[in-house]
Amino acid sequence: MSEKKPFVLRIDTEIMKALEKWAADDFRSINGQIEWILSNTLKKSGRLKKQSEKK
Repeated sequence: MSEKKPFVLRIDTEIMKALEKWAADDFRSINGQIEWILSNTLKKSGRLKKQSEKK
């Protein structure tokens, strides 16, 4: 598993509420949901290699 780097995120209240609901719907933590969203977006934009391409 790769190393995780902690950081502070300031986020709009309405966005946070929407993320909380989405995370709960997907049975994820908020942190896990944000990481999933960022990872998928980076992969789709070609800025992050997919797991199968890393090997």
